[in-house]
Amino acid sequence: MTIINSLARQPTAQDYASPTQFKFSIIKLPKVEYFCTAVNIPGISLGSVRQPTPFRDIPLPGDSITYDTLTMTFMVDENLENYQEIHGWIVGLGFPRGYDEYRNLASAGNDRFPGTTNSVSTEPGKVKYGSTQAGGTYSDATLSILTSKNNPIVEVRFRDLFPTALTGLSYDQQAGDVDYLTATVTFNYKIYDFANVGSSTTSVTTS
Repeated sequence: MTIINSLARQPTAQDYASPTQFKFSIIKLPKVEYFCTAVNIPGISLGSVRQPTPFRDIPLPGDSITYDTLTMTFMVDENLENYQEIHGWIVGLGFPRGYDEYRNLASAGNDRFPGTTNSVSTEPGKVKYGSTQAGGTYSDATLSILTSKNNPIVEVRFRDLFPTALTGLSYDQQAGDVDYLTATVTFNYKIYDFANVGSSTTSVTTS
């Protein structure tokens, strides 16, 4: 419902969003999320169509939303464990050596993924009617936006997420100061929504 009263249209929160106040949680990558240093809320675009008329063509809203990719940057641990988490996920999806690689990925960690009934209610970003057949090939994720006092205030929930690209690592004996290795992973996903913290439903808000 559109609010007409100008006094009621004033913002209730006047603090600015800080780019450092966030926490990213992804079910399938517990070791990666701990070292996460940057993540984005992907942009979306709707597009438009044009209705021909004898005069000027009339632009109308499109009917298909395009979601930008989700990218996450993380510090690589000394044993490369978090890097191998993503590497193994991508290899399982692409199975370069045999079908067993995909089969092992699909059945790995069944207690943590949307394709099972174990501990489903505690999974971040989990919705009531999620995928029940893909198993470990996908994962849900939640980006929690924090206040200036590090309290979660809103959640961005990603559904059926999977990696599509992982950057390489460059070692250099001639490096001066120690710049610890970082990597960036690109994800695609089915959809993302905003939700109140702890809510089982997502929300759509317009003014």
